[in-house]
Amino acid sequence: MTKILSKNETADALSTITPWKKVGATITRDLVTADFPAALGLVVEIGVLAEKAFHHPDIDIRYNKIHLVLTTHDAGGLTRKDFALATEIERALKARHG
Repeated sequence: MTKILSKNETADALSTITPWKKVGATITRDLVTADFPAALGLVVEIGVLAEKAFHHPDIDIRYNKIHLVLTTHDAGGLTRKDFALATEIERALKARHG
């Protein structure tokens, strides 16, 4: 089983992905796109990253707004897998927006 991070480990990891926020045993990120097709395109990009990582976020799409939630369900909390995928998502967003 994957090890849950301590409070200090979580705080350290969270400091490297500042747009993400800790909410209970999860980290979350909200994104806004130009329109619904752009939101769908971004979700597909995130889905590809999630498949490669074999770690899948909860994703809520409301027109042009995307809400992402990461936690390691089988471990019962936050693990390195959550922060690794969040980091990959941030890299993809930066590449997309220059």
